[in-house]
Amino acid sequence: MASREQHDRMANAIRFLSMDAVEKANSGHPGLPMGCADIATVLFTKYLKFDPKNPKWPDRDRFVLSAGHGSMLLYSCLYLTGYQDMTIDQIEHFRQLGSKTAGHPEYGFATGIETTTGPLGQGIANAVGMALAERVMNAQFGDDLVDHHTYVICGDGCLMEGISQEAIALAGRLKLNRLIVFWDNNNISIDGPVSLSDITDQVARVEASGWNAFHIDGHDQEAIAKAIETAQKSDKPTLIAAKTTIGFGAPTKAGTKAAHGSPLGKDEIAATRKALNWDSPPFVIPDDVLKPWRDAGARGAAPRAEWEKRLSAAGDRGKEFSRRMAGEQHAGFDDAIAAYKQKLAADKPKVATRKASEMALEVINGTLPETIGGSADLTPSNNTKTSQTLELSAANYGNRYVHYGIREHAMAAAINGITLHGGLIAYGGTFFCFTDYARPAMRLASLMGIRSLFVMTHDSIGLGEDGPTHQPVEHLAAMRAIPNHLVFRPADAMETAECWQAAIHSTKAPSTLVLTRQDLRAVRTEYVSENLSAKGAYELAAADGEAKVTIFASGSEVEIALDARDMLQQAGTPTRVVSVPCFELFEEQDKAYREKVLGKAPVKVAVEAALRFGWDRFVGSDGGFVGMTGFGASAPAKELYKYFGITAEAVAKLAGDRVKNGVPKGEDARAIPDSEPARPHP
Repeated sequence: MASREQHDRMANAIRFLSMDAVEKANSGHPGLPMGCADIATVLFTKYLKFDPKNPKWPDRDRFVLSAGHGSMLLYSCLYLTGYQDMTIDQIEHFRQLGSKTAGHPEYGFATGIETTTGPLGQGIANAVGMALAERVMNAQFGDDLVDHHTYVICGDGCLMEGISQEAIALAGRLKLNRLIVFWDNNNISIDGPVSLSDITDQVARVEASGWNAFHIDGHDQEAIAKAIETAQKSDKPTLIAAKTTIGFGAPTKAGTKAAHGSPLGKDEIAATRKALNWDSPPFVIPDDVLKPWRDAGARGAAPRAEWEKRLSAAGDRGKEFSRRMAGEQHAGFDDAIAAYKQKLAADKPKVATRKASEMALEVINGTLPETIGGSADLTPSNNTKTSQTLELSAANYGNRYVHYGIREHAMAAAINGITLHGGLIAYGGTFFCFTDYARPAMRLASLMGIRSLFVMTHDSIGLGEDGPTHQPVEHLAAMRAIPNHLVFRPADAMETAECWQAAIHSTKAPSTLVLTRQDLRAVRTEYVSENLSAKGAYELAAADGEAKVTIFASGSEVEIALDARDMLQQAGTPTRVVSVPCFELFEEQDKAYREKVLGKAPVKVAVEAALRFGWDRFVGSDGGFVGMTGFGASAPAKELYKYFGITAEAVAKLAGDRVKNGVPKGEDARAIPDSEPARPHP
């Protein structure tokens, strides 16, 4: 253990880098880095297993700053320990356009940033996923290749967020004892004392959820070290309630809300330099302080080299481990999907796409040993479990199915954590309307550009009698509005298989598969080797002659579009149908392909059991639309489709009228057909 004087100097390096960076940026949060500097110094220099020269070492410990507003704590530690891409220039350009040091840590900006945090509580739930992935990979590959911890620093705000309880309860149930969370217990929030809004006994709370938890002085290096060693020996996850002073060292602002989210000011910083006996100018770390920090960073090289020897000696097991950690595609995956598509072409099953998803997963999970599934207590409804995915528990970490409980938000965030850890392809299911609970984590998956997979069933009024509380109407538009997020809505079993294939191939964007409760007939009845769904949209049925009408549809409404086409063609109107399983992938196609699919038919109509938002890119602002304008109702699915006018007859009439009378303009063009009434009330 370093002497108290040396420890204080090393911790003060974090404090002054942080306060000076915030001051120069005239923006940021100095309080947490100053308050947690002692914790970070002990953790990074004595216990955290990492190698800045090989920052992607698979068996490194993971560190998550859940309280992401305190990002300068992380950036300071990365610079001090010698991460090559975290230079002092990056520190000086904190919160500036193009720098790696964003206001909140962003995954992919710099090595050593394990996840994007900032929305409070997300980091804790990500860390639960990482800790779970560590246990799963350990069970599958052994202690010699996988043996590390996940550490977290969270704040009062993280623990107030509901996602924290979801994640904490899940971690306790699974006994994720490699998870160690420091709670920055400074009793200050933006508005003032935490007691203004919360009196929860957090230690008792997490203990009740199956954790080990205790209080320490967060400024006592020996207490911090002892706490880490105690946690490392625990058979449960651990919360270390570290009592700290926000803005530690600032003579007039320490311990107050003034230290939380604003620059301290030049006078306060000068006074802090005097109080902490720090005479170096901004962004200069004395050699007697920087050297022990860099030595601490270098200590990971030897264990990393020993690990690499074990990996080389592991033979085929080591090769498989390396393949999975690198995210390399299994050689047999595409061949398995091709064979399965041939079977579907022969069988032409009439099934709900949630069932079609289960059928596809049976093939996928049988081919890819890295998949790990789960559901938020809706397994029989989501159809997310297959014969290969046995129940995962503390006694069976090597199994591949997680019962997340009714914790949609934590499930999505944990899936992100599993994905970030590496070595596994994680998916989880719930009802599509409950993306309302999970969307913050789904959005962060998009921001990070990672392959998290979300299975969302019961996608429309087609779920029937459960009624409007469970019937998604605006959700497709809301999910499609998230940048870098693939939203798949397949029309039958063939498209479902293709959508799953495309989702697994998408390593830089998450995917949401939106699936029906009701059975759908096969609309793709011939085998085509190419993945047509991966193009986002394609011509499913051509017109007999030069098309006068093009009908665009997704999911369950594709069969409605095909029936409307038959009616129109029987009436002498050449009509083509375009299936649109994924808006986002269509936008990625070249201009020539997009123009070919959109076609030149003078009348364009879209049909989807949802709101219109987004369809103008296909039909134009004057194009026709058959769908929903408001909430659904409680009744059998077929009755609801008829009641709300989402029928082949309505589509054919709308298109036929436009062929006969011309395309109206403005508001008249965008009006829903008269066949849709208002939602019924008793």
